[in-house]
Amino acid sequence: MDAKSYTFTQNRELSWLKFNDRVLSEATDETLPLLERLKFLAIFSSNLDEFFMIRVGSLFDMMHVKAHAIDNKSGMTPQQQLECIYREVRPLCEKRDILFQSIETQLRAHGVSHLTYAELEPVEQKYVKQYFKSSILPILSPQIIDTHHPFPHLQNKVIHVCAMLKLKNKYSFAVIPVPLALPDLLFLPGHELRYIRMEHIILEFLHLVFENYVIDEKACICVTRNADINPDDEAFDVGNDFRNKMKKVLGQRRRLAPVRLEVSASLSDRFLSYLCEHLTLTPSMIYITVSPMTMDYVYSLADKLPEAKRKALTYPEFKPQYPARIHKNESILRQVQKEDLLLSYPYESMEPFLQMIKEASNDPTVISIKITIYRLARKTKLVEYLCNAAENGKDVTVLIELRARFDEQNNIDWSERLEEAGCTIIYGLENYKVHSKLCLITKKERGEIRYITQIGTGNYNEKTAAMYTDLSLMTADQKIGQDANIFFQNMGIGNLMGNYQYLLVAPVSLKSTILQLIDEEIAKGENGRIFLKLNSLTDIDIIERLKEASCAGVRIQMMIRGICCLLPQVPGKTENIQVFNVVGRFLEHSRIYCFGTGKNEKMYLSSADFMTRNTERRVEVACPVYNPQIQEQIHHIMDASCADSVKARILCADGRYVKKPATAVPVDSQLLLMKEAEAQTTPSDDTPQKETFLSKLCHRIFHR
Repeated sequence: MDAKSYTFTQNRELSWLKFNDRVLSEATDETLPLLERLKFLAIFSSNLDEFFMIRVGSLFDMMHVKAHAIDNKSGMTPQQQLECIYREVRPLCEKRDILFQSIETQLRAHGVSHLTYAELEPVEQKYVKQYFKSSILPILSPQIIDTHHPFPHLQNKVIHVCAMLKLKNKYSFAVIPVPLALPDLLFLPGHELRYIRMEHIILEFLHLVFENYVIDEKACICVTRNADINPDDEAFDVGNDFRNKMKKVLGQRRRLAPVRLEVSASLSDRFLSYLCEHLTLTPSMIYITVSPMTMDYVYSLADKLPEAKRKALTYPEFKPQYPARIHKNESILRQVQKEDLLLSYPYESMEPFLQMIKEASNDPTVISIKITIYRLARKTKLVEYLCNAAENGKDVTVLIELRARFDEQNNIDWSERLEEAGCTIIYGLENYKVHSKLCLITKKERGEIRYITQIGTGNYNEKTAAMYTDLSLMTADQKIGQDANIFFQNMGIGNLMGNYQYLLVAPVSLKSTILQLIDEEIAKGENGRIFLKLNSLTDIDIIERLKEASCAGVRIQMMIRGICCLLPQVPGKTENIQVFNVVGRFLEHSRIYCFGTGKNEKMYLSSADFMTRNTERRVEVACPVYNPQIQEQIHHIMDASCADSVKARILCADGRYVKKPATAVPVDSQLLLMKEAEAQTTPSDDTPQKETFLSKLCHRIFHR
């Protein structure tokens, strides 16, 4: 790819930072309840933590191994990318700090006060001091660094209180990790919600820890470390099984090199130089922040408020609805065998799928259940039902991916539980993560094998199913079921290169088929149509082919939540491509591919984004959607997203996101789908469902 081609592509990491800025911008929306705005700051911060651990960490690794490697979308070396990242992150953090202080000030008017020690009432200061002496001081592990005590290992994302101490004109560095056994906050007695962070209490009473010293400077610090471990690159004992191998990886992650240092206050050059020297950092890697360095506490604040105040400060309560078209008191297995069913999370509940697995675990005609698992909730009915099926004599095979980033320990724990119940466990494939979302129920009825297949765009995670937008298709299409059966057979023997007639399976056929489908639209010229809903687009081959399609006159619309390395609307290259995203109450997560229009349209639901890691280095599945009613349901969701004029932002040719132009009737697509789900009434067999507000508002935008 020559330098001229960079005019319609952008760097992956910088594109992601622009997405996270979109998340941060939601905290500026004054129409949102205050605690929800605070949550967007927490999401922004946790996103940024993971970005530094994974993406920045991998660039450091690449810089040491392939220093002159060129990014094929921007032409930058790893070093140049790192320099841009550290520079671009700084104004984002400053924006977060300004928003944090503004939101915190507004929350105080509602009796929710995040306080410093100096702001406490005298009686509260007395309470905090007593708490420090009785509950904090006894479990602290202070360290002074001198010739006899080397600089300690500062754990990843653990807040440390540090100081420069002085004794008889001699300076020493001191550090105290904030014990993980302590809560993040100390809530103060009284009717209002008043609290102080634990590290601020330790910082305030540091003189009681180091009584013989003068405290010259003090601050809270937090190190972010590289967590980009590839277990296949590590040397493990030959005799270890894969589960033990992953346990070792988790331990190793805690000791990797620092990639960022957060500091709570300005420090002297001497102090900063000391930290840079001992943590192997440069000043550009240090960020001063007034926002908390960990913000998980934000998600539980609402639970401590009285109901009236909680309602004023949070979103109106919404519970995923049981779909009216699915009959609660009738077997889900039988309903799926009559017609395909689609669940749209989080507007609709995951319960029908779970009910289907529960039924299958007890159904005497069911002989096996096979499923791929990438992420599970910490409390899950699914595992209970799978274990019950195995205990009832069903053949239960669970392909569980132990390398699901940051969920490894949870998956290890569940794999042990499943294995104890008699399930056959497969731990993924060497060098390839299994990211597909596929479940196959096999029945034997009247001597005939029948398949029921579920294909999802998201994980079998009961918690995130109430927070992420995803689609779950349940079908008794035997062609799909036969392909799914072949897939599980291939996974069992580690065969990545199986042949499939209907399912698109990465790494063998998904990418090549997608490129072929784009070519079919190119052949139609100006009559070609493509719609893609993805989390990320980075695969350079697909990007190049989409550019060719645009040049051929194909109209392309893409809803891409996160990274988009293709720049749309570039004259002569991508001028027929529109890219937008929606950042709202729920995380947009479903993957939908559509090629063509009308009866000739080819539609797929998939677990795969168009990233090289997904198309070439993971096991992914895309499933065709044949049922016209299901296609119509999916088009309805697409139409809602395309009509959004409240939360949607359009990606410009220069990489900026701009607000979509206002419409006469403002449309918040997520709110609209929530209201439609709540308004559902069970239709009778001979009464068509009422026309929805959306169908009145806009006809098929995609097909105009």
